Amino acid sequence: MMGLAVNEWIKIFKRKATYIMVGIVVLIVLAAAIIISTSDYEQASNQNWKKDLSEQNRQMEEGIESVPGEQNKEMIKKEIAINSYRIEHNMPPTEDYSVWSFLSDMSFVIDIIALFTIIVAAGMIASEFSWGTIKLLLIRPISRVKILLSKYVVVILFSFMMLSLLFFLSFVVGAAFFGISDPSPYLAYVDGEVVEKNQVIHLVAYYLLSSVGLLMFTTMAFMISAAFRNSSLAIGISIFLLLSGSTVTALLAAKFDWAKFLLFANVDLNQYFETVPMVEGMTLTFSVIMLLVYFVIFHVISFLAFVKRDITA
Repeated sequence: MMGLAVNEWIKIFKRKATYIMVGIVVLIVLAAAIIISTSDYEQASNQNWKKDLSEQNRQMEEGIESVPGEQNKEMIKKEIAINSYRIEHNMPPTEDYSVWSFLSDMSFVIDIIALFTIIVAAGMIASEFSWGTIKLLLIRPISRVKILLSKYVVVILFSFMMLSLLFFLSFVVGAAFFGISDPSPYLAYVDGEVVEKNQVIHLVAYYLLSSVGLLMFTTMAFMISAAFRNSSLAIGISIFLLLSGSTVTALLAAKFDWAKFLLFANVDLNQYFETVPMVEGMTLTFSVIMLLVYFVIFHVISFLAFVKRDITA
């Protein structure tokens, strides 16, 4: 199967579109660094920050009972707790912009990488049919399971390569433009208490958890490509769900508890560390189980569609 994977990897990098995707990621990171470095980003030091945070806490505590939804109230409690921790431990909310700030800001590019990976995944199988090369591939004495698995493994490796490129390029560019300083502790809200965590470890974990959505949507695009053998359909459906799935699920979650069983309610694992769960009562364990269920379903459909159906080209 190693030979199949190498062959698929070569196919990806024979396409001009692959280099265009890599180039876009590089340009976005460089452009962002230039824009931030040339803009008036520095925030003026506020000597009265403790007083300001205390006033914010007072206003939030007075209005928390009128806020609808337990999830929104929990968010306010988190803000109050973090503000109180900063005041108690003399930790101003603003700091000089550094490579760590830049790394955090560049995490939005993960969504763009997800779009690129969906395009690659959608074309892995469908393109074999559109180009008429599927029969040439299947006449080799290799099982269809190995062929499909090699394609999926290469797609995942491509997504990991793009994610690694983003992280390390952001670090290098951020260090060059903004310098490397000692990272300040990251304040996390865990079980009703504020705890300090290593900023670097937090950023690595944030990138990895953010890539869970990339993995799931890529797998879904791969499934649609295998089932319908149409790359346009796979790309269209996957991108539509990537862009609108969370918003629609959030609206449903406001009225229906069953929304927690939808893929989009569970795909963002950072909600358990950065904000609050989309649906009250959801836990990290629950979301991991749901993601595993969807992951298995996507692959079962993919392999059944590719292995069991007759191949014509």
